[in-house]
Amino acid sequence: MLTGIGLGCISGITPGIHANTIAALMVSVYGTLLIHCGPEFVAAALIATLIAHSFLDIIPAAFIGIPDADTAYAVLPAHAMTRAGHGEEAVRISALGSLWGVIFAVPISFAGLLFLPALQPLLDYWIGIILVLIMGLIIVLSSAPFYAAMTFCGSGILGLFAFAYAPLAQGMIPGAGSVLMPLLTGLFGISVLINTGDAPIPKQKFQGIKLTNTAIIASSIPGTAAGILVGWLPGLSNATANALLLFRRSKSGYREYIVATSAANTANAVIGIAAFFAISRMRNGVMVALSALEDAIPPFSSLTLVAVMSSGGAFLLTILMARSAQVLNRIPAQAFSQIICVGMVALTYMLTDWFGLWILVLSILIGLLPGLFGVERMFCMGAISLPVILFALGF
Repeated sequence: MLTGIGLGCISGITPGIHANTIAALMVSVYGTLLIHCGPEFVAAALIATLIAHSFLDIIPAAFIGIPDADTAYAVLPAHAMTRAGHGEEAVRISALGSLWGVIFAVPISFAGLLFLPALQPLLDYWIGIILVLIMGLIIVLSSAPFYAAMTFCGSGILGLFAFAYAPLAQGMIPGAGSVLMPLLTGLFGISVLINTGDAPIPKQKFQGIKLTNTAIIASSIPGTAAGILVGWLPGLSNATANALLLFRRSKSGYREYIVATSAANTANAVIGIAAFFAISRMRNGVMVALSALEDAIPPFSSLTLVAVMSSGGAFLLTILMARSAQVLNRIPAQAFSQIICVGMVALTYMLTDWFGLWILVLSILIGLLPGLFGVERMFCMGAISLPVILFALGF
């Protein structure tokens, strides 16, 4: 668990690196890990990485203004608070939102484990229509529906192409290559980093949390619900959950929205464990890596306990890092972003070879469209949603 928290910290605070990337790297050394550490070590480390990442990815979003796919919608509120000198408060309330997301999601996961397998066939029958309704609603209610639809369809076509030739994405590390890595890195990573500014971060002053406990809990409930919804349904992501929560932002301030999106991100991670055990569906790369353990996977209750304990450790680590985030004032954000971009290109080649680099270039170009069109980046999730919709509808 401690190893996983450490790995989740690395992926969380490093833009462009996701818990799925860490999971892919762990798959490449499965043999050594299983011999020397055992399957329980591997499983606990994977789950702890996933949970810790969902806590700590607010750090670069708030203090540097660099999001990953999960925190894209939280960047504006969190970074705005940082610009006003309240970055530590933004990180603290995000950590509280994630913690409440775990508290609410765990009992719901146990309930889902018992009752949802019987309902899953009915859900599978309607999943294509449900996804069309959700994505259609978000597109219609966006700031520019036409450009939102263009972005969704463009990324969807790229996703169809990438998945059709996914076996070509095999690099230097056997078993670690996944076409998702260059696809999502280009759409949500490098395309964002390219436009990163280099303005200095103002001096931060923490003057306490300006939200009551009641407000924090009240904001966590819809966030958890959104996270569970997109965590159980295929083809959706944390970005989709955060987009659904945008409808609350007009009624609440930045602080409540940060709490809600953080709860959604962590609840999504927790419900992914339940979906894996209940219906054998893998909602993220960590679950794919966990499935490689086959008959040696620890029971659901054990991994849920790891998730709960990891959330406690990740919460404390997030608060500690928020206190010492002043060191980021000395890091030029633009140069840091360029270093991350170079590193991600190199990692893409190592994991997915030349085909991965080609997908990366195409996904970067499509990832630049939201900025050009003035629409939300979450419509780039068409790369996942459109193939799932077409498959669910029988095409």
